[in-house]
Amino acid sequence: VQLQASGGGLVQAGGSLRLSCAASGRRLTINTMGWYRQAPGKQREFVAEITSGGTTNYADTVKGRFTVSRDNAKNTAYLQMNSLKPEETAVYYCNADYLFYSELGEPVVGREWGQGTQVTVSS
Repeated sequence: VQLQASGGGLVQAGGSLRLSCAASGRRLTINTMGWYRQAPGKQREFVAEITSGGTTNYADTVKGRFTVSRDNAKNTAYLQMNSLKPEETAVYYCNADYLFYSELGEPVVGREWGQGTQVTVSS
């Protein structure tokens, strides 16, 4: 299982960015996909998540400004970020809860993380 995050960059305060996270692997079923962020000197924090059925959950700090979505056919999740603030400068990570069956037919479940993408919001 591999996750590839992209879409980060430099944006002015009040601007927008759209992050993408694509999962790949053989015979893969992706369940919940999530977004986290980690600012310098701070712990990684939850941002948003979306289940395979489309149920979403957001951190209070981003509600109304960020929108998480996904394309199940592409095993890809998106994070649309609007009205960005300088304090939201961080490395943004995606993760995915997955299921696949081994060659022996045994279920394998786990959570994989992407490599992170830098988001910098200038004031």
